[in-house]
Amino acid sequence: MRIDPADVAICLADEGLDEGPGPAPTATPVVQTSLFTFPTFEAFLGAIAEEHRNPVYTRGQNPTVEAVERKIAALEGGERAKCFASGMGAVSAVMLALLRSGDHVLFVNQTYGPTLQLARHLRRFGIEHDVTLDLDPASVERALRPETRLVWLESPGTMTFRVADVAAIAGVAREAGALTCMDNSWATPLLQKPLRAGADLVVHSATKYLAGHSDVVAGAVVSTEELMREVFYRAFLLNGAALGPFDAWLLLRGLRTLPVRLRQHEADALEVATFLEGHPAVARVNHPALGDDAELAERRLGGWSGLFSFELARDDFDAVRTVIDALERFRIGVSWGGVESLVLSPRNAVNAERLREKGIPPSLIRLSIGLEGADVLIRDLERALGRLA
Repeated sequence: MRIDPADVAICLADEGLDEGPGPAPTATPVVQTSLFTFPTFEAFLGAIAEEHRNPVYTRGQNPTVEAVERKIAALEGGERAKCFASGMGAVSAVMLALLRSGDHVLFVNQTYGPTLQLARHLRRFGIEHDVTLDLDPASVERALRPETRLVWLESPGTMTFRVADVAAIAGVAREAGALTCMDNSWATPLLQKPLRAGADLVVHSATKYLAGHSDVVAGAVVSTEELMREVFYRAFLLNGAALGPFDAWLLLRGLRTLPVRLRQHEADALEVATFLEGHPAVARVNHPALGDDAELAERRLGGWSGLFSFELARDDFDAVRTVIDALERFRIGVSWGGVESLVLSPRNAVNAERLREKGIPPSLIRLSIGLEGADVLIRDLERALGRLA
């Protein structure tokens, strides 16, 4: 894993809100207030005229939330970040702020399901979209329309974890006059910096690795001052998906341990993935380090997180259910990126053909590797897979 020491310093940096004399807290204080008062009416008017920069009402800005926003912006190399009450709050804000009736969005790679659900909802307002699973930049270029305003990219992609050439795709979008927004939740800014590769915006489900303890729901958008001003006034302030001060404090706490957590997630996930790759009940392992995209992934990513999937040799629903139900150390649940290991599958009893249409193998099982230890998890998987014999 190649983590920049400067990023480690940012994760650990003191984000104290008061540099006054006397002892300083080692943790950022929680400014748990709904509003801020002013000494004069003129001071109030000056603050509200630049509400994207000044605390007036915590639905807009709050010092504890701003502390984590500065940290995330610095990690991504962006000019400004805005945090939200969920990852979908961040996704929604980008689309609602930057898209208008008649615009088109191109989704590249496997994309988080609720993001596509939102895109389908936006058709009611005259905003169309397409999905391409062909990651070749020339194919992406052919999929663009004259009215394409936004190219939405995940790399590695949801469920199958294919890696895209972010720089090449962002360049194609720029030539066509479209913005590129990258969901960087899988890699975090420690392993991938999409803005440096040419993306215009980055979104995070900060619920995942950034917070890392399955006790907070949060999202973030990072971009330029200009684009973030649009996001703030056209979407964030009006939709009200504000991150609370205490949740922001939890997110700051998670960022402090992000580098060491990621290293352990990577090491244990690689060990588990290698075990699965050699198991006779497994047809394929979808991990960026082991798949067809391994060479590109090595160039584009600074390492691996702990989320990947595998496909059973049997593709019937009963096989998927049998393996998942037999696991004891993996808990069954949505989300990922916490200290506990999780298992899930997009498969149910009736959706095999629909999954194939989406490019998702029906026998796919997704694992989020926590911190229990690779040996423990491998024994659990070996015993569960043995139920198929």
